[in-house]
Amino acid sequence: MQADIEIFSLIQDEFNRQQHGLELIASENFTSEQVMRAMGNVMTNKYAEGYPGKRYYGGCEVVDKSEQLCIDRAKAIFNVEFANVQPHSGAQANAAVMLALLKPGDKILGLDLSMGGHLTHGSAVNFSGKLYQPLFYGVRKEDGLVDYDMMEKIALEEKPKLIICGASAYSRDWDYVRVRAIANKINALVLCDMSHPAGLIAKGLLNSPFEHCHIVTSTTHKTLRGPRGGIILMKTDFENPMGLTNPKGEIRMMSDLLNLAVFPGTQGGPLEHVIAAKAVAFHEIMQDDFMSYSKQVVANAKAMEIAFKELNYDIISGGTDNHLLLIDLRNKNISGKKAENTLVKADITINKNMVPFDDKSPFITSGIRVGVPAITTRGLKENDMKTVVHWIDSILMNTENEQNIAKVKGEINEFMNQFTLYPNWKI
Repeated sequence: MQADIEIFSLIQDEFNRQQHGLELIASENFTSEQVMRAMGNVMTNKYAEGYPGKRYYGGCEVVDKSEQLCIDRAKAIFNVEFANVQPHSGAQANAAVMLALLKPGDKILGLDLSMGGHLTHGSAVNFSGKLYQPLFYGVRKEDGLVDYDMMEKIALEEKPKLIICGASAYSRDWDYVRVRAIANKINALVLCDMSHPAGLIAKGLLNSPFEHCHIVTSTTHKTLRGPRGGIILMKTDFENPMGLTNPKGEIRMMSDLLNLAVFPGTQGGPLEHVIAAKAVAFHEIMQDDFMSYSKQVVANAKAMEIAFKELNYDIISGGTDNHLLLIDLRNKNISGKKAENTLVKADITINKNMVPFDDKSPFITSGIRVGVPAITTRGLKENDMKTVVHWIDSILMNTENEQNIAKVKGEINEFMNQFTLYPNWKI
């Protein structure tokens, strides 16, 4: 078989990009080598529709064990009774939950995308905003914190069937007790999408949603540092309160509804090679050094917060409790788009991001989102955060100075050489 020189050359180019640059996108991380090895394995050849012990194909005796091990590890990490590890992504995990709980046209209440929410929490361009009737709460203008009073007011007036908490660009912890209390007043269910802070929640560094939210979803990358994929979790199983039944009219347990919503509801055959990689990542999370890593993530984010404040950057909500910062650049007279495009020239990767009450379009934005999980995995510590922030500031304060951009890029490339990424890498 002739080697595909073109694509493997591009893979090498991507490795070089990751090796030499500063990865500051809050939703990205670097998996371990053993996670990557598990993801590129012979299990990709196996079709396994269904669940362990209940497949629609023969020859699943090995992947049954692998998937069950992944399930058991997920349940142990979060101390829950139910886990479905098949969703291909966090978006598909959320789609499955909504399919299990809702009928088309039902009301859902989530954090507005422009305030830090996620596409799958009701955005008009997403399935969640097309199939269901979306309602939104936001953050307070004065401090950038989630407006729980607004959430309650809308909930009491509109009576959504599902309240969604969790965010894509929110740097503070959540009051799950308050969210559940609001939901109880209208007999709504609560979905927590913990995709961003899941690793920090796993190690007890942030509030846990499991005692207060009926269902919890997450991606398996980001702060969990696993392969790209999704997961659905429940602290305890319960009878479906929405009155949905199977064709025989029997009330199903919520676990039945969730499993059916993943397969055959939204997906076909699971990606058993990715599930194997999820299991490896979960094994890593259960080790002591993942606690050290998670604490370092929080410490690095706090150090970065301090460094940005020293340079008079406007951080939404005034700081961070987790792994990311949302920064309003309007006092620096630069758009998020310009910042992103200029920083990438110096091998600094961030993403433009809308800020609350933004006056620019989603394609331009007034802010950037900065995260530390990936550079923490590389080995950077608190003292390095000030250096990183000063590089960012040097670029943003003189975006047209190509000579300075090249100089900073050279300094970054040399600096990152001491933090080797995948020393055993080979295509």
